[in-house]
This record gives sequence, structure tokens and C-alpha cells, in this order.
Amino acid sequence: MPSDLAGHRLRRFVLSAPFTFSWLMVLLITTVIQHSLSQHALHRFLQARSTNLHHLAGDPLRVLFTSLLWIDGHHWWPYLLLFAAFVAPAERWLGPLRWFTVGMLAHIGSTYLSEGYLYWTIQEAMVSPRYIDARDIGVSYFLVGLIGVLTYHVVRPWRWFYLVAAVSTFGLAVALNPQFTPIGHASALLIGLACYPLTRNRRRPPPWDPAKLLHRGHRTRVE
Repeated sequence: MPSDLAGHRLRRFVLSAPFTFSWLMVLLITTVIQHSLSQHALHRFLQARSTNLHHLAGDPLRVLFTSLLWIDGHHWWPYLLLFAAFVAPAERWLGPLRWFTVGMLAHIGSTYLSEGYLYWTIQEAMVSPRYIDARDIGVSYFLVGLIGVLTYHVVRPWRWFYLVAAVSTFGLAVALNPQFTPIGHASALLIGLACYPLTRNRRRPPPWDPAKLLHRGHRTRVE
């Protein structure tokens, strides 16, 4: 019986955010494909789907879409944890349309801001022109945009701790490594925070309220 209950809860959790977990399944399939390729073939394969300056100038719609279907790494399971912690709660709270809007605004906006910064550094001879074809692929800008907008889904005063943690994490990354990818992540966070108008009238209970959890635990012990 406990296993049946756990299975039922897991099904409800997955079905409550169908687009998130469908996307995760696509990423699992593409990750398996990645592992079947040689290092040289994988590099060329991902390079062709990167949102770099070369492709954004020639075929932006294709690479902006295909870059969301692959991960720039060897392991899929960290994305399972991150999607369950941030992407799924955002879909449940915002609904699919607003969820998609926030994520795509972050993905597209951060791509152009980070690549624009890269273009400027190339023009200023700060980095090599070969970075025109730098590999930039993955779901991280979409993810970080949702991390940003979820700030408004956390109750006060925990909201401010969440915000400080997010800003510190991505701000410190830029301070330590002021390259186009950390700048893209910081931009995605700011875009997510700027999507506050899309959170209006979304008044369901927040996904994380430590005060309620502590109160619930205390009440259980008393009973």
C-alpha cells in the first residue's frame, strides 16, 4: 500500500506539469543520442545547433529552437532535479502559456544579450574572432528565467532570502568569470524578474513556505 500511494503521488506530480516532464523525456532521448557519438562527431553535432554569432546571423529561428533540445554536458539527472525543483513548479503556478512565455523571453533575450556582449569583446579585440563560432547550447537560460520569476511565488520573508541567493549565485559567477555564458545566465535571471506582470492574479499557495512546514510538523507532534 505505501508503494501504491507513492506511485499515485508521483503520477500526480508528473501530470501536474506535463510540458516540463515531456521536455525532460526529450532531453533524455537526445542525451542518449549524444552518448552514442564520438567526441569529434558530438562536437560537430552540437556546434551545428549552437546559438552562436554565426548561426544567429544566418539561421536564428532554427538554432534558437534546436538548442533547447540538447544539453551541453554528459549527465541528464541534474536536469531532472532542476526541472523538478524549478521548471515544474513554474508551470503549475503560471500555467503552460505564461510558463512558456517567460522561458522563451529569457532564452531569446539572454541569448542575444550574451552574444551581443561577445560580439563587442571581439570588436574590441578582447577575445579571438574564432569565438564567432563558440558553442552555446542548452536549456539553462530558459531555466534561469523561471528561477527568476519564481521569486514572486515564495512567501515573504523567505522571498528575500530566495532572491538574495539567486542574485548572489549568478552575480558571483559574472564577477569570477565575466564571459558571455555567465552574463547570459545573469541576464536570464533579470528577465525572469522583469516578468512580474505575468504573475498577476496567480494566487495559488506558494511552493515553499518553511513557516507552514514547521507549523505542520509541530501540530503533528502535538496530536
